[in-house]
Amino acid sequence: GAFAPPDNLPCDVKLVSGMRLIVQKSAKDKDTFMPKVLSLPRDSYAEMVRVMKLPFRGIETTAVVGPFFWCCLDQDDEDPHLQIIHRKSDVRKKGKTRGWEMLLSHSFRTRLTTGFLKGTPSSDIAPALQHVRACTAQVGHPMLLPIIILSYDLSPTNDQKQRDARDWLRRLENAVSLRNEVEEHEQYFQDGLMEVDGLNRDLVECHGHVMWKRPQAYWALVREMEKAMRRFDHGRSRGRQGGEKEPEQGQEQGQGQGGIEAWRHAERAHHREMDKLHRSMASRLEFYQAKLKGLENYIHTTLERLKVQREALYNIMSQREARLNLEIAGEQRRIAHASKRDGTAMKTISLMGTLFLPGTYLASVFSMTFFNFQESAHPVSVGLWIYFAVTIPITAAIVAVWMWYDRRREKRYAKDDEDLEQSIDKMEKDIMFHLRKRTMSKAHTWNSIGAPRS
Repeated sequence: GAFAPPDNLPCDVKLVSGMRLIVQKSAKDKDTFMPKVLSLPRDSYAEMVRVMKLPFRGIETTAVVGPFFWCCLDQDDEDPHLQIIHRKSDVRKKGKTRGWEMLLSHSFRTRLTTGFLKGTPSSDIAPALQHVRACTAQVGHPMLLPIIILSYDLSPTNDQKQRDARDWLRRLENAVSLRNEVEEHEQYFQDGLMEVDGLNRDLVECHGHVMWKRPQAYWALVREMEKAMRRFDHGRSRGRQGGEKEPEQGQEQGQGQGGIEAWRHAERAHHREMDKLHRSMASRLEFYQAKLKGLENYIHTTLERLKVQREALYNIMSQREARLNLEIAGEQRRIAHASKRDGTAMKTISLMGTLFLPGTYLASVFSMTFFNFQESAHPVSVGLWIYFAVTIPITAAIVAVWMWYDRRREKRYAKDDEDLEQSIDKMEKDIMFHLRKRTMSKAHTWNSIGAPRS
């Protein structure tokens, strides 16, 4: 099959250790890392797990979150295997799952590491495999591939991202609290105005960048890797106490005594190489622990400073909102007073009309020459029609004039309402301008007396 040795392999070349992987490095299905989803047919996956003695618990880790690492020794006393599960597949972006997973099984008897490896194009699986090909002399160690992938996860790119987030934080501090730690061309708002919505959005975005790849999760993962290193070293020590790996019977007959000595020499050289590699990997894990500890402290400081700026921004907004409410209340009070004055004037006019209009009307009617209440005269004049002929047109004319004036007044009121709306909009813009305007004093109390002495 695919793992068979070459046909033209010289007879004196023997397999000391090796790695056999089934690789799927460009999984493109959007649900490839969803829980209870397998990339292979069910029967093929089950056969692969049984033949290669991969951990059955791998099927239970399809829904785990965060970086995950687990290892154990199987229960086969005749041919013990170190089983490893390593995956990071809980990321979902733009409707697609991203990440990678690895199932490994290392045989202490044959020194072969077999496994299944799957990743999406955005993962580091492809460069990690190239790295493994460049380390063919060290493939006998089952932790080689997991530590290579860990080195890509904790590459300097991660540290640089935290540095960039800290630079972003300095610009936000300059914009919110005028902390003078950036150059003039790096200032957040060149026009001197503070966009509150933009600042709040960038504070949240910066917080998300800082929380990317939290060191606490990878610290726990490194501790599990150290546990796997100890188990591998313990299993290898037990194998060496049981005797060195001997060539098979057919190989022993074909090699003779010289070939057996060469084989044993190669075995001892392999053990020395594995010891050196094991110590190197252990020191690298210690290096990552120290690196993650420093990164954790750095991130903690960044998060605390972000919290201070967020609270300062909320305080500024609360003060400006209180000022806005005060101005709106003042405008409402002025409008209420104006309405009260208008209502009082209208009430006075209505009262005066109610008091004097009936009497005036009756006095005017009964004082006309159309009525004569003397005893010798006829009480109603024959020219009464003149009163109605004059009164009705004049009344109609007055009503028409009043209707015309009322309509004209309505138009004027509509224009006044439009002007009022424009003035309200202008007032709102002025208030928002003052809200956005940076009114904080640029005087720094820290340097007002003198710099602190150490």
